[in-house]
Amino acid sequence: MKNKLFLIPIVLVLVLGFFLWRGLSLDPRKIPSPLVGKAMPDFSAPRVHVPEKTISTKDLLGRPYLLNIWASWCVACRQEHPLLMELSRLGQVRLIGLNYKDKRTDAVKFLGTMGDPYEMSLGDLDGRIGINLGVYGVPETFLVDSKGIIKYKHIGPIGVQDLRVTIIPLIKELEAGI
Repeated sequence: MKNKLFLIPIVLVLVLGFFLWRGLSLDPRKIPSPLVGKAMPDFSAPRVHVPEKTISTKDLLGRPYLLNIWASWCVACRQEHPLLMELSRLGQVRLIGLNYKDKRTDAVKFLGTMGDPYEMSLGDLDGRIGINLGVYGVPETFLVDSKGIIKYKHIGPIGVQDLRVTIIPLIKELEAGI
């Protein structure tokens, strides 16, 4: 019996090693969102450019939109920004920005320098809206249908492949009423 006790630590190390290997092989951008298929959480937020004007989720109903959570301090947001500018230029979908845990002056400066792809950008100064959306970090993007139901969540910067393979086909489905 004593001869076999040395196997216990070896087996434990192998089991832990397997779980570590398995965890490291997962794509962190493919974390399923419990909100997909559910209504966008209610919120009301000031517009970044016109802070005295408040927009709520009810104001966004009627047409599908992409809600892009971004911040001026976010390096990955700067990487995806040119793609958002192109998407805005093409006019394939309403693009709504949610400026996350940022100073309004920094957000306005960012949009003035980098360009403003958004139909409107809202301010989430304290991050409460982001918390209700289950935001892990910025950027994150939600595709919301005309009735306010979240259809898709993308974690991290959007790439050309993400647009071609997933997001644009979903937008077309929503517009066709599928």
